[in-house]
Amino acid sequence: MSKPSDLPRCHWAISSDALMCHYHDTEWGTPLHDDRALFEFLCLEGAQAGLSWRTVLAKRENYRKAFHNFEIARVAAMKDRELEKLLLDPGIIRNRLKVTATRDNAIATLKLIEEFGSLDVYLWSFVDGKPLVNRWRDKGEVPASTELSDRMSKALKKRGFRFVGTTICYSLLQATGMINDHLVGCFRHKVCSGGR
Repeated sequence: MSKPSDLPRCHWAISSDALMCHYHDTEWGTPLHDDRALFEFLCLEGAQAGLSWRTVLAKRENYRKAFHNFEIARVAAMKDRELEKLLLDPGIIRNRLKVTATRDNAIATLKLIEEFGSLDVYLWSFVDGKPLVNRWRDKGEVPASTELSDRMSKALKKRGFRFVGTTICYSLLQATGMINDHLVGCFRHKVCSGGR
């Protein structure tokens, strides 16, 4: 059996960074269909704007505590005073716009669930319900955004979501397995492609 450091991975998941390596090996690119977890990724990808994913990932547990484990209805019901208090919490990124956007996005998500039945159904409709499998060989081939992420961004903004620009949407598509952007040489590519 290979040691974790022996496995071929995407360039950003270096074995010397246990947090990023674990995230890459167990989550990134795995098709995700749970509304709570999808909402969490939507919020965390928005929190990342202008920062590194490593920064957000290191604060993930603090975010879960601060935002009721991303239970959508509970986040939507958060009062202004709760959000103000969070701006004093060094465990999260203390950006007023990003903090309030989390509640706004929860409210928008509840409306979306009412209309479509689930966040899962809505988000996955952008890829017709099945992962798009890319076959990139080099990190330079992987885009930061595409026509698909442009479309998703525009649609989410129209529905009142914030911090959902095209690059954020592309990251969301990658992270939740709607798009498989593991490089073909990475051991996770085949796993996340359902063996294809």
